[in-house]
Amino acid sequence: MAARDANAAKEQTSPEGPMTLTLDPKVSPEDYAKVREKDRVARVSFTFGENAGQAGADPELREFLEREHLFITRYDDVIAALLDDRISSDPRTAMTPEQQKKIPQVPEELRPISKSLISVDPPDHSRLRKLIQPSFTPRAMEPLRARIQRIAEDLLDAAERAAAERGESRPDRHMELIAEFAYPLPVTVISDMLGIPCEDRKMVRAWTEDLFGGNRGRGLMDPESRAKLREFTDYLRRLFVAKRTQPADDMISQLLRIEEDGDKLNEEETLSTVFILYLAGHVTTVNLIGNGVYALLSHPEQLAKLKANPGLVKGMVEETLRYWGPVDFISRRIAKEDLDMAGTHIPKGEPMMVGLASANRDPARFSHPDVFDITRPDADKHVAFGKGIHICIGAPLARMEGQIAFETLFRRMPELRLAIPSEELRWSNSFLRGFAKLPVLF
Repeated sequence: MAARDANAAKEQTSPEGPMTLTLDPKVSPEDYAKVREKDRVARVSFTFGENAGQAGADPELREFLEREHLFITRYDDVIAALLDDRISSDPRTAMTPEQQKKIPQVPEELRPISKSLISVDPPDHSRLRKLIQPSFTPRAMEPLRARIQRIAEDLLDAAERAAAERGESRPDRHMELIAEFAYPLPVTVISDMLGIPCEDRKMVRAWTEDLFGGNRGRGLMDPESRAKLREFTDYLRRLFVAKRTQPADDMISQLLRIEEDGDKLNEEETLSTVFILYLAGHVTTVNLIGNGVYALLSHPEQLAKLKANPGLVKGMVEETLRYWGPVDFISRRIAKEDLDMAGTHIPKGEPMMVGLASANRDPARFSHPDVFDITRPDADKHVAFGKGIHICIGAPLARMEGQIAFETLFRRMPELRLAIPSEELRWSNSFLRGFAKLPVLF
């Protein structure tokens, strides 16, 4: 693929040290293959090219990635690691009480991030998930289908009106797919679900884009980033007060009153849950839509299959998640005790990375893994959403949004094609795999 080739990471090996992967801005599938071929559990560290973006500019993230990590590379081992309750998402679980006491206190504004659903273990995780999960089952998502369809249609209507106002006509009308479709679709959906008032959404979007879309390389410990995070949490606390006074049929209202067996979320848990739902509720889907559109436009034979049989859209979503999933690796896992995995001894407290993208291209699991094939019968066996207790809670929603987005887009705009040469496209410089811009003609 041109975009992949243009941004291919450089890989070096040393018999005396870890394999070094260069983020520039992403690690390529070819280099994941080299790591996978070298070891089931490889030792890796990262360096940073000119286009590394957030990973290279954020001093905290850079320092973390430059350390040596164990990197779990192959599909079966990734599954095993994600299901192993001896491996934790919380570094404190491998510490003694004395070591935990020495941990610097987390600033108040960072607590909703540090103790979220994705960063705690059972029993806290089990309790939070039990309260939240019922709202995100496939059955619970189904009533949203008509609303998501309407949002998709409205966004394409707006793109057509904007093109008409510029005096453009088909098939040479312009659209910036990410800004005009892939981003606003899931953001509108999750904002509707949570109950964020329409008049506040521009403000909320600005906060979250700055904090989690790159924040100009400052890092979350930077005073300016912390101030913006504090503004966001203060806003949410005020919104909680309003929802308690006048509850509505939205998820924040539900979270504030949800109770099971006498258990309910406290204020900090509600804050952290809204953070995760809002961010995970749109970032993954933005990249799913952008990556899938590019994959189809650069594989015309696959696009022809989808146009001839729109029923293939479910498989197309799964294949996109396998082929170019939004998250390359899970960066923080800790051994809670000494253990052996894939022939490697892992001592207690050892940091690990779990290679989702590497597993999804493992030839031992997927036939011809570097081929994009929307009819692949086992594409849904990918690990793009993780596995086990920390599997992405919003996966059913992302799948539904992706299916609706692709079906609607190519039905409404059958002449859709790239507006610039493929080799000019670049992966975004955030730590997730996606495009910042994807200009198209329709």
